[in-house]
Amino acid sequence: MPLMEHIREFRNRLIKAVLGIILGMVIGWLAYKPAFNFIIGPFCRITIQGTTGCYGPDSHPLVVTGVFDPFFVKLKVAFVVGLIVSSPIWFYQMWAFIAPGLYRREKRWTFAFVGAAVPLFALGGVFAYLALSRGLRFLLSLTPPDVRALITIDTYFGYVMAMLFIFGLAFELPLVLVILNLAGVVSHQFIRKHRRVMIFLVFVFAGAATPSPDPFSMLLLAIPCVVLVELAELFVWLNDRRRARRDAALLAREGLSEMSGDDTIDADYRG
Repeated sequence: MPLMEHIREFRNRLIKAVLGIILGMVIGWLAYKPAFNFIIGPFCRITIQGTTGCYGPDSHPLVVTGVFDPFFVKLKVAFVVGLIVSSPIWFYQMWAFIAPGLYRREKRWTFAFVGAAVPLFALGGVFAYLALSRGLRFLLSLTPPDVRALITIDTYFGYVMAMLFIFGLAFELPLVLVILNLAGVVSHQFIRKHRRVMIFLVFVFAGAATPSPDPFSMLLLAIPCVVLVELAELFVWLNDRRRARRDAALLAREGLSEMSGDDTIDADYRG
C-alpha cells in the first residue's frame, strides 16, 4: 500500500483499540470498589513507620490533596481495569496492522498471537503485583525518622501503573521475537549469536525496573523473561527449519519445471 494508506490503516486500528479501552473503562468504572481494594492491597499489607494497614487509628491510609483527586483516582482505576479487560481487542488490532505484510500461512497465527499476548501480559501483571510490596517497603524505608510519610493516591497509582506496564511489556519480549521472525526480520542464527547479550540485557533491565534492592524482585522479573525467551528461540528454530524445507521444495519444483521446459524445446527443435 502507499504511505498514506498505511497511515489511514494505522489510524483506523488505533481508533478501534481506543474504543476497546474505553469500553473496558466503563466496566472498570462500574467495578471500582473491588478493583480499588485489590490495587491498594500491597500498600495496606506493608508496615510504614510502625503502622500497618489502611484502616483504623494506627494505620497509614492513602491521602488526597486536591478536590478533583478522588475523581481522577476513580478514572485511573477504570483505566487500569479497562486496559486489562480490553487487552484482547488492542492486541488484535496491533497484530491486524502487522499481518498484511506476512505470508498467507503466517497470517493464520493471528489467533495464536492474541491467545499468547493476553496471557503473557496478564502474567506480567501478576508478577508485578507480587513485586509491589517489596518495592514499596524499600522505597518508604528511605523516609527519614523525623518525617511523616503521607502517600497520595495519585503517587501510589502512578507507581502501580508503571510496574504493571514494565512487567507486562517485558513479558511480551518473546512474542516480539516471534513476530519479527514471522516477518522475516530475525532468524534463529541471529538469536543464537546474541543470546548471551540478550539474557544479560534482560537482567540489567530487571535490575533497573524493580525498585527493591533485594535479588528476589529482580529474579521475579528476569527468570520468567529468560524462560520465555528460550521458548521463543525454540519456536524460531522450528519455524526457520520449516521455511528452509519449504524453500528447498520450491526450488526443486522450479528446477523440475525448467528441465521439463528444456526437454520440450529440444523436442521441438529436433522435430
